[in-house]
Amino acid sequence: MRLRALLETDALGLALLCGEDELDRTVHGVMTTDLRDPSRYLSGGELVLSGLAWRRDAADSEPFVRRLVQAGVVALAAGEAELGTVPDDLVVACARYRLPLFAVHESVAFATVTEHVVRQVSGERAGDLAAVVDRHRRLMTSGPAGGGPDVVLDLLGTDLDLRAWVLSPTGRLIAGSKTGPRLPGDVCVRISAEHLAAARSGRPGPHRVTLDDRTTYSLFPVHGDGPTAPTSAAAPQAAQPAHGGHGTPASPEPRDGRETVLSDWLLVVEADAGDWAEERLDLLYGVTQLIAVERDRRNAARTVRRRLAQEVLELVQAGAAPAEVAARLRVAAPVLVPGLGAAPHWQVVVARVDWDGGGAEGGAAAQALLEEILVDPASTGPEHSDRIAVAHTGDEAVALVPLPAVAGEHDGADGRGLLADALLESIREPLTAGLDGDGRLTLGISAAVHSAEGLRGALEEARHARRVAAARPGRVCAAGHQELASHVLLLPFVPDDVRRAFTARLLDPLRDYDRRHRAELIPTLEAFLDCDGSWTRCAARLHLHVNTLRYRVGRIEQLTGRDLSRLEDKLDFFLALRMS
Repeated sequence: MRLRALLETDALGLALLCGEDELDRTVHGVMTTDLRDPSRYLSGGELVLSGLAWRRDAADSEPFVRRLVQAGVVALAAGEAELGTVPDDLVVACARYRLPLFAVHESVAFATVTEHVVRQVSGERAGDLAAVVDRHRRLMTSGPAGGGPDVVLDLLGTDLDLRAWVLSPTGRLIAGSKTGPRLPGDVCVRISAEHLAAARSGRPGPHRVTLDDRTTYSLFPVHGDGPTAPTSAAAPQAAQPAHGGHGTPASPEPRDGRETVLSDWLLVVEADAGDWAEERLDLLYGVTQLIAVERDRRNAARTVRRRLAQEVLELVQAGAAPAEVAARLRVAAPVLVPGLGAAPHWQVVVARVDWDGGGAEGGAAAQALLEEILVDPASTGPEHSDRIAVAHTGDEAVALVPLPAVAGEHDGADGRGLLADALLESIREPLTAGLDGDGRLTLGISAAVHSAEGLRGALEEARHARRVAAARPGRVCAAGHQELASHVLLLPFVPDDVRRAFTARLLDPLRDYDRRHRAELIPTLEAFLDCDGSWTRCAARLHLHVNTLRYRVGRIEQLTGRDLSRLEDKLDFFLALRMS
């Protein structure tokens, strides 16, 4: 806003004392101070409000005004409450340095002036930013991207003082303002989990979460296949649907939320959008459109890798000769292993998303999730790894993960590669929230193989491992090739009716007894087997006297007709607990 507009606002009651020729200066902010030298806190463009408490005598005025001018202040407003009138020496100093000087009547609070300036400046900045967002969106839609999401996040920070970040559905940091702080990894994961849970509940956005009773974040989904909402400030005139109530844009054509909620990026703003004006909400939805355009562009760049993975997968599944698969891998090497010639080892990862009650195929969701999961969680930026190729068919996604040679390594890849538990460590919390009550994600990981000859076996191994993971409880589970040499390989292939009959025969008597007597026989049995039948270790773990433990084990044997000193009976109980 311009100084002239301040003078013309009757409610502020300002009187111009000098600087009539400088009233076209633009005010970019406001600061109240009574420091003798406030220059360290000034960045230029401010209207400074002062009660003149810094002034002890006439000699203080000239240094004070000089410091303001050197800091780029556009005007000074002096309050009359302290001295009654603005001293002549201050008027002279301001006139000498061509600094406009206003008198603020004692009946007008500095807070009133500050609020008016901030409101006007924020409104103008929002309009300017909307135009910038619109211009960037148009450029990115019609030509190469101009800086990616970071550019508009920097604009939000500098022009609207909003800290913002873009996250993946698993809570990985995609982009953030260069001038703002980095969002900690644990906070990213918690925010993503809160967003996915809110999105699955069907509540309209933007969703708002407060962490640790301190910081509130507003969360805007970034859909990957088009606008999230109409934007009167930031979008072109074409195709603007009507708004819903309270500034919330009307929903676009319904899509299968089970698919999109697990693949949409997320714009996180450190502010409470609950009381925002509709214009500001429109602006933020415009920002999500801009980021969505960039995301679609990055997705398109993955098309070649996906197609190559699909071709290799089809050859492997069709039982093609290893030489033919190897030839295809050599063609794909410049894309999948750029600069490294060829990968000495490959791992196969199989993922599947199953929706409760059936419905839409989960292959596309599994593909998007697998592409995200296989990225190093410590990495940032919108570019996914260029060494991951993921194909999908039906409900299943398959990734070919090359393992480049390690210095000093000769044969084998033992000790390297992907491990099931580590793969899910950082993404289990948000994805569990996103799938809760509606679906499951299960993954299986093969051992590393040296050549194309081993890919078919690796694919089958990864599929077997995924079925092992599917036999476990939980919304997000994974299993690795190491577990296929264990009894757990057999469990997924036990028919459901046999499983239920076996576990009921052994465990139902104990469950019934626990319900009637609160005896905790099932937890005691689990602990006893986990301690390899050691009475002292089990009693210590359960904080029981050994005699109490012996009583409970005796009751278990009496109710089931089994003997826990016999290996066969221990094994039966162990398998029953695993299958229950």
